[in-house]
Amino acid sequence: MAEVMMQLGFFQFSINSATYQRLSRSTEYRWARQARIGTSDALQFTGYGPETIEIEGVIYPHFRGGLKQVDRMRTQASSGLPLTLVSGIGKVLGLWVVEGISEGQEVFASQGVPHRQDFTMRMARYDSGLRSLLRFF
Repeated sequence: MAEVMMQLGFFQFSINSATYQRLSRSTEYRWARQARIGTSDALQFTGYGPETIEIEGVIYPHFRGGLKQVDRMRTQASSGLPLTLVSGIGKVLGLWVVEGISEGQEVFASQGVPHRQDFTMRMARYDSGLRSLLRFF
């Protein structure tokens, strides 16, 4: 069985299926600036800004995993629920929402079946507290 690179909800990214080639993670921090006379501005930490992850990958549907992998990503994202993100080493990275999925296809066989699918998924950390999650249950 192939090792899992990362799992988002029930969808697993792995070497033998939807493999991501690039992962970018961005975290912002908010600082309020107050001008002062005769010296530099005072800065005060006011909280965390958005945190995002973007993954770019490739799927060879005839190798393993089949043609429906990007469709399964989209189905799970369309649930409108935050999803647990877990790294391949088992580290729980929290709740995330999928903001967008894009797909490219190339090297086609008969009936327009692609031999290669490229995908990009954009996710944002969901941090609205437990109370906001309770409305889903």
